[in-house]
Amino acid sequence: MARVLIVDDSPTEIHVLKGILEKNGHSVTTAGGGEEGIQKAKEELPEIILMDVVMPGLNGFQATRALSKDPGTQHIPIIIVTTKDQETDRVWGLRQGAKDYITKPVDEAELQAKMATALGA
Repeated sequence: MARVLIVDDSPTEIHVLKGILEKNGHSVTTAGGGEEGIQKAKEELPEIILMDVVMPGLNGFQATRALSKDPGTQHIPIIIVTTKDQETDRVWGLRQGAKDYITKPVDEAELQAKMATALGA
């Protein structure tokens, strides 16, 4: 299965997402914020990134934009996973380079389906 990087400042959200992913056979790395997420993405080159938006420092939109413009990481699909459920947020997230957008609380089947699509499975 896929190597997944979760970027989220909430230990609870990381725990929930990690549980879903590991149960489905994925290997998971985590980062607690945008800056750390960019650093880990460059170091570990995960196959897919799940990115929160609302985080202190560099937010998820900024981190997504940075990763999608960097030649070393632009091939990695990013799915934004956030509580921001407005259509304008979704459009903005996709404009920053995200492949998809999911609102919390995450539905396991939806997450699996969107990850499979983003990974080209």
